[in-house]
Amino acid sequence: MVNFGVWAGRKYFLDKMSLGDLVKAYFTYYAILVYLALAAAAIALSVALSDGLLAPLLSAAVVILLYPLVEYLLHRFVLHAQFLYKSPLTAKLWKRIHFDHHQNPNDLSVLFGALHTTLPPIALITLPLGWAIGGPGSAAAACAAGLLVFAFYEFCHCVQHLPFKPKSAWLQRIKKSHIAHHFHNEQGNFGITSFVWDRAFGTYYAHAKQIGRSPTVFNLGYTMAQTERYPWVEQLSEGPRRADPTCPDPTYPVPGE
Repeated sequence: MVNFGVWAGRKYFLDKMSLGDLVKAYFTYYAILVYLALAAAAIALSVALSDGLLAPLLSAAVVILLYPLVEYLLHRFVLHAQFLYKSPLTAKLWKRIHFDHHQNPNDLSVLFGALHTTLPPIALITLPLGWAIGGPGSAAAACAAGLLVFAFYEFCHCVQHLPFKPKSAWLQRIKKSHIAHHFHNEQGNFGITSFVWDRAFGTYYAHAKQIGRSPTVFNLGYTMAQTERYPWVEQLSEGPRRADPTCPDPTYPVPGE
């Protein structure tokens, strides 16, 4: 729980928020402010260290183009992997980065990534890539692009869980697919801002009738039987767990049903 600013002592639940409420909560959340501040610092550093614009701009463009692939791979093979909850060393991490979000997709405090889980991968991916393209100035530019793209990702993810219909046709499409991932079958539609790689790897479904309802859509395979063998996530959890679904959340009608 964040304990300062407008977030002090409270939680935000997207099913009870308007777009205006979300914008206020988004731009006052500490992690978003850190991303924006670090991006501004990285841009200034890139300007100071670069001899020209070509290499930094190329580095930023490469990061932006690669981001949907990184988003897909991390979501599918790390966040939805079962190896993290099977170790007491990583169970708490997995609970924070994805289990809690699938247990309660409306809770904004667990939808946002925590800095200790987001900044290391952003730095590890963008800095070497930018450095290889054009040295330290390009590394800073690549990092700035990564921070800004991730901040944009976080906003899109919030909007996908907000109970309203976006005016943008693109936002409508990605919202529809992501909500199906949460309330129908979590074994597909791993993209957040783009489903290009879902289509490429055969994990995209546009309609619920294309794939059966998953009994593990809320627990990601961490069933009650698994808790007996790997109890660490269960021990860290408070309150009742969300049951396996027999019907979608009424707030979010699954498209195609």
